[in-house]
Amino acid sequence: MRKRSSAGRTQTEVVELGPADRLEEIARMLSGAEITPAARAAAESLLGTRLL
Repeated sequence: MRKRSSAGRTQTEVVELGPADRLEEIARMLSGAEITPAARAAAESLLGTRLL
């Protein structure tokens, strides 16, 4: 999801993520600014798959 404001209006956009991007986004949510190998492993565990 992307959100931006311009000229007093706010627009949102929803973009479907592919499998690798989905894993990276979950890892980012788990670890914060720096994605760690442990966060990637946890994301893979949550998704029940190994992508990278």
